[in-house]
Amino acid sequence: MFIYVFEIFIKGLFMSLAEKLIKEFEENVKLRKRLAELLVSEPDVRLALINAVIADVATKKDLNELRNELKGEISKVREELKGEISRVREEFRGEINRVREELKGEIGELRGEMNGLRGEISELRREINELRREVHSNFRWTVGLIITVWGATVIPILLKLIGAI
Repeated sequence: MFIYVFEIFIKGLFMSLAEKLIKEFEENVKLRKRLAELLVSEPDVRLALINAVIADVATKKDLNELRNELKGEISKVREELKGEISRVREEFRGEINRVREELKGEIGELRGEMNGLRGEISELRREINELRREVHSNFRWTVGLIITVWGATVIPILLKLIGAI
């Protein structure tokens, strides 16, 4: 039991001492710089620090490998994109061709209807010309009848008035 209490006391003593030391380093900039200088000046410590840092530093080889991986990924994405673009183009072409075919049928119907309308218009023009001829003919007959009736009635009256009859 004594050993256990002693152990807790020692741990508490060291922990509080460690906490005090850390607090002192946090507050004192000069002290931190001095500790860094001491650590770097010791060859074994410096080597251990360098090895620890090097593990996290990327080398040219690492960068080249990463570059090659990225190039490969970019090439894959390009190929996928080209495939998608080709697929969309084909779908678009198919859709355009389908619309063209539909429009061809519609245009053919419209042309047929327009030709039918042209024929009807030509028929109407022919009928109008025929009606004009009939009106002209009727007008001539009417004028001829008026002149005949006038000549048959008014001329004898005029001749009687002047005493020629």
